[in-house]
Amino acid sequence: MDDRKCIAALIYPDFMSLDVVGPLQVFASANVERNRQGLSDAYRLLMLADQAGPVNSSAGMRLIADAAWRDVNPASLDTLLIPGGFGETRQSENQPLLSWLQQAEPHIRRLGSVCSGALILARTGLLDGRRVTTHWADIDTLRQHHELLVDSDCLHTYDPAAGDGSEHLFTSAGVTAGIDLALALVEADLGRSMALAVARRLVMFLRRPGGQAQFSALLAPEPSRTPRLAELLEWIPTNLGSDLSLEALASKAQMTPRTLSRVFARELGTGPAGYVERVRLEAARSLLQDAQASISTVARLTGFGHPENLRRVFHKHLSISPQQYAERFGREFHLSLIHI
Repeated sequence: MDDRKCIAALIYPDFMSLDVVGPLQVFASANVERNRQGLSDAYRLLMLADQAGPVNSSAGMRLIADAAWRDVNPASLDTLLIPGGFGETRQSENQPLLSWLQQAEPHIRRLGSVCSGALILARTGLLDGRRVTTHWADIDTLRQHHELLVDSDCLHTYDPAAGDGSEHLFTSAGVTAGIDLALALVEADLGRSMALAVARRLVMFLRRPGGQAQFSALLAPEPSRTPRLAELLEWIPTNLGSDLSLEALASKAQMTPRTLSRVFARELGTGPAGYVERVRLEAARSLLQDAQASISTVARLTGFGHPENLRRVFHKHLSISPQQYAERFGREFHLSLIHI
């Protein structure tokens, strides 16, 4: 009798390859770690598609589907993961697939999505009333499903101890967050020590500090969208060490402080102070990632002044300290990994 848990991924034309191979590698690595301990495999991996055979990813690489999803007994699946990708839109309109997922859901122990795969799962109605997430760039699209409780700043919603069904139906944020999700699933199945061993082998955090907000860049709006602010928004990033108070910005923009605040709120959805804080934060992140300066120097160059102000803003927006961020994402840290 085969006691291995079947971990399946549903692939389709133009799926995101890392949404699939990242999580599945976690389960495969768990098998390797168990084998090192003289134990048998815990998992069996399976690829499902509209039909068996090769399927092109959005990167042009092909993965081989083992079977057609319609031919598989859902009760044989322990976990089914739905990836995102450029082909997500077409699959969200694939009624036979959506119907199969609706019928299969009660028979699958764990059903989840990676990245924009949440948009496919949302179309089934199975996520209604649940806390969900997806890639940060697709959050607004997911929010169009008004029945969902969208969390824009978490890596995944799987929680085996919550008692709210999130151990059965869950979602993860963008791309590599699928690896975080898979590590959580392995931890629930095989314990913390095994999940930690897999994380170490893959040079990953077992639990990453912070949410997905730490990976989404503050994108400057197109000048055509903010004509009254275009010149000011171009000037701010090059003058982060200057006085960027509301009064100073209003003078630069040749508006009254009250008018400037209204224009910011209407065109950017935030106030001048909040915008400046985020631009300073992005500049600090860039300096720390490139290991260009000490934390105290970064605080001074980006207009925070004291390192404590920088620390407070990092915790506010990223739930991580500047030191932790530098260690996790800094160039010197990544170079040190090469020599491990």
